[in-house]
Amino acid sequence: MEECLFCRIAAGTIPARTVFADDEVVAFEDIQPQAPVHLLLIPRRHVANLNDLASGDHLLMGRLLEVARRLAGERGLSERGYRVVTNTGPDAGQTVFHLHLHLLGGRPLGWPPG
Repeated sequence: MEECLFCRIAAGTIPARTVFADDEVVAFEDIQPQAPVHLLLIPRRHVANLNDLASGDHLLMGRLLEVARRLAGERGLSERGYRVVTNTGPDAGQTVFHLHLHLLGGRPLGWPPG
């Protein structure tokens, strides 16, 4: 989708501080970080949010989580902990309607969020 910000980042037409990229997933630093480590992980294929996943997309979601775990380890978050969050819809705080996971860590994270 040409008008989708994250599709354009995945395509390389908008610059981002990319920390991981393969054929399915792109991960980059959030421009408004909420923790010392705040990465966004997106599928290259446009999916608006969890509601738009198809029954066969479990492999894509597994890949996103696998990359999140790997990046958390590379940033030294595995021992102390980290959070992986996705927002679905405006009431949940979704502002970019392209499925994305937030990987947050590097400080104690309170509960409940929001």
